[in-house]
Amino acid sequence: MRNRLEQLEKMAILLDPVAGYRKYMTGQVIEFAESFLEKLPGMNAFEPDRGSSNLLDQPFAEEAENLTGLLETLDKAVNTEGINPASGGHLGYIPGGGIYPSALGDFLADVTNRYSGISYASPGAVKMEQQLVRWMTSLVGYPVTSGGDLTSGGSIANLTAIIAARETMGIRSRDIENSCIYTTADTHHCVDKSIRAAGLGECQRRHVRMDDHFRMDVSALEEMIRQDIAAGLRPWLVTASAGTTDTGAVDPVSEIADLAQQHGLWLHVDAAYGGFFLLCEEGRQVLRGLDRAHSIVLDPHKGMFLPYGSGAILVRDVGWLAQSQSYEADYMQDASNTDGHFSPADLSLELSRPFRGLRFWLPLKLFGLAPFRAALAEKIWLARYFHEELEKLPGWEVGPYPELSVATFRFIPDQGDPNDFNERLVEAVRADGKVFISSTLIDDKFVLRLAVLHFRTHLDKVDYLLGLLQRLVVEMER
Repeated sequence: MRNRLEQLEKMAILLDPVAGYRKYMTGQVIEFAESFLEKLPGMNAFEPDRGSSNLLDQPFAEEAENLTGLLETLDKAVNTEGINPASGGHLGYIPGGGIYPSALGDFLADVTNRYSGISYASPGAVKMEQQLVRWMTSLVGYPVTSGGDLTSGGSIANLTAIIAARETMGIRSRDIENSCIYTTADTHHCVDKSIRAAGLGECQRRHVRMDDHFRMDVSALEEMIRQDIAAGLRPWLVTASAGTTDTGAVDPVSEIADLAQQHGLWLHVDAAYGGFFLLCEEGRQVLRGLDRAHSIVLDPHKGMFLPYGSGAILVRDVGWLAQSQSYEADYMQDASNTDGHFSPADLSLELSRPFRGLRFWLPLKLFGLAPFRAALAEKIWLARYFHEELEKLPGWEVGPYPELSVATFRFIPDQGDPNDFNERLVEAVRADGKVFISSTLIDDKFVLRLAVLHFRTHLDKVDYLLGLLQRLVVEMER
C-alpha cells in the first residue's frame, strides 16, 4: 500500500507547482492580460458569432498542455466574438464592470482560498464581508438592526429576499392562492423567477399600471390593494424598482412605502441597477425612500463596476434573513455560532461560496469613494447629454428624460414600418461593431436603448454613437 501511495503522490504533487513554475505561469497570464488591455481601446464592442470557436472539439486529455497554447486558445476561441464586456463601447442591456483591482482581489482570494461562509473558518474574511454589508446598509439609510449578504448577483439576491419575505410574513402553502403580489410589467424577470422558485407561483399576481414615465402608478396600486382586501384576499408583497432595465425608471418608493405600511405589506426594492447611484448627488435626488423598504437588492457588478458575480441582499432587520435561512447539521457542530453575530452562511442560500469580499474591499480601499462618485455622476450626465442631443435632430423620437443612465429612443422614417426600420438600425450599429446597444419593446414599439454604466465609457463613445446613428439613418433612408 505504501508503494501505491508513493506512486500516486508523484503524480498528484503536480497539482502544487514549485515556485519557479508558479512565477512562469503568473508571468504568462499577466503578459496576456496586459496585452488584452493595451489592445482594448482599438477593439470592437461587438463581433458577430462566426462559429470560429472549436472548443467543443478539444477534449480533455491525460497529458499536460502548454500554457502559451492555452492562452492562445482563450484569445481566439473566447475573446474574439460576441459582446466585449470590457469595452467602454458596451452600451447595451446593463453593462457589467471589471475594474482591475477586483481581478487582483479574486487572484488573492483564490490563492489563499479562505472560506468566508462561517466565522469559525475565517473570522477575518467574514469581518471583511460584514464591513462591506454595513457600508451598503449605511448607504441606503438602514438602521443598526439591518444586515445582509454578498451574493452571486441580483437573481440570487432577489430570491433570498422573496424567501425572507415569505417566511417573515407567514405565507404558508394553504395561504398562497389567496395571497397577492404587486409588480409592474417592467419589474425585472428575475423577480418573477424568484417568486416561482420560492414556491409562490400560484399567488395572485397583479401588474400595476405605470405612468407615462414607466413608473409604478401609486393610485392604481392603492385601488388594487383595496379591491383585493374587499374580495377577501391578502395583499402581502409589493416589489418596486429603483432603475428598471427597460427604461431606467425609478418607482416612487416613498409613496409605495406609505401604502405598504398602511396595509401591512412587505416592500421589496430591486435596486440592482440603480442603487449605487446613491453615491452621487444626482442619484440621491431620484432615489428617495429606499430606507423604508424591508429588503433591497444591489449589484456591485453594475454600479460599483466590479466583475460579474457580485450582488447583495440587504434587509432592515437581519433577523429576517437569519430565520428564513436557518439550518442545523451535526457535522457543523464545531463551527456553531459563538460570537453573537451571524455568519454569511446563516443568512444565505449558499454554504459553499467563494470569498467575494476581497474583490470589493480592495478597489474601495485602493481608490477611495471619490472616483466612484464621479464615475456614477458622469454616467447620468452622459445619458442626459445623449437624450438632449438626439432630441435636437429631426426624425428621432426619444423616451422620458433619463432619471439615471438609461435613455430610450427610436427613429421614425418617412416611409415604412418604424419597428422594422429600428430593428434594422440596431443590427447596423452592431455590424459597425465599435459600440453595442440593445433594444426592447414598449407598447409593441421596437425601441432602442442606451445604457451607460461602464467605467470606461466616456464622452467620446457617446459622441461616436450619435454620429453613427445619424450616418446610418441617412444611408438606410436612401
